[in-house]
Amino acid sequence: MKALLTVSAAVLLTACSNGPAPVSASRSTGVGRIVRLDPAFSSIVPEQAQIEKVAGGFQFAEGPLWRADGHLWFSDVVGNMVRSVTPGGVVQQLIKNGGGENNAPAGSFVGPNGMVVNAEGDVLLCQHTNRRIVKVSKDLQTAVYLDKFDGERFNSPNDLVYRPDGSLYFTDPPYGLTKQDDDPAKEIKFNGVLCYSGGKLRAVIKDLPRPNGIAFSPDGKILYVSNSEPRKYWMRYDVVADGSVSNGRVFADVSAEKGEGLPDGMKVDSQGNVYASGPGGLWVFSPEGKHIGTIQTPETPANCGWGEDGKTLYITARTGVYRIKLAVAGQTPLYPETRSPL
Repeated sequence: MKALLTVSAAVLLTACSNGPAPVSASRSTGVGRIVRLDPAFSSIVPEQAQIEKVAGGFQFAEGPLWRADGHLWFSDVVGNMVRSVTPGGVVQQLIKNGGGENNAPAGSFVGPNGMVVNAEGDVLLCQHTNRRIVKVSKDLQTAVYLDKFDGERFNSPNDLVYRPDGSLYFTDPPYGLTKQDDDPAKEIKFNGVLCYSGGKLRAVIKDLPRPNGIAFSPDGKILYVSNSEPRKYWMRYDVVADGSVSNGRVFADVSAEKGEGLPDGMKVDSQGNVYASGPGGLWVFSPEGKHIGTIQTPETPANCGWGEDGKTLYITARTGVYRIKLAVAGQTPLYPETRSPL
């Protein structure tokens, strides 16, 4: 999360805190580039597949989450707002100051970030400024869900995912702190991966400089974590029955890549393939860690998420939201929605 783009004049959005306000946005098709490195990639991304731009004009789009009513929710980490977009490109403003109110310098990563649906159908949302995870109810009201580890405030929760057993895992880098590790407000000494299960919170990883995106294999036995800086790589860990991790090893290292972007958000499909935001595009890996192809959106991607029919992959990339229709279904969320969110 380094290079930022300013919001375009096409979408100068008025903040809305009391419910959604519609904003139209155009949609185009056939943008970007698809790089095929292995024959197996064509069984995932069909030869006729195209990258489509759904909407644009944001400051730093992140945290895509498909909702039961046919909207994709996403965060604007720099614009400090939660928004939604329809497949046709109609944008709504949902939560003003989605990461918390602040006076940080322009361009700071102060807003909301990763999202996931919980067992009750509410959204759990990472907030950078407020340094916590909140629960967003059906009427868009927020309540604190988690905010401290051993009595110390989180750094700035970034991304989160449920393991198949119901345990919640999340990353806690310092990107929401103005001076990051040197910020006097930082209370936790490490930048970790934490697990919340059975009403208890524990740190399962403490030795990554910048943990960021996070995902599980379909069976929950493998945990993937992005490390964004200073080296750029993805880690893979074995997960045992009690939820602790071991045998951490580098899944893929892209430190030598010259393309813009860092290892960031990621998702896994139903076959165990990994889709990981990285330098120059969305890298697709086989479960064994072989780089089989790259989906190159026109802007550097930050995250991705499944939507619509379960085979449509939405990609949040700097100022825009993109999508591509694949041949493989995404990993089914642990808690699929049973009610309309709005």
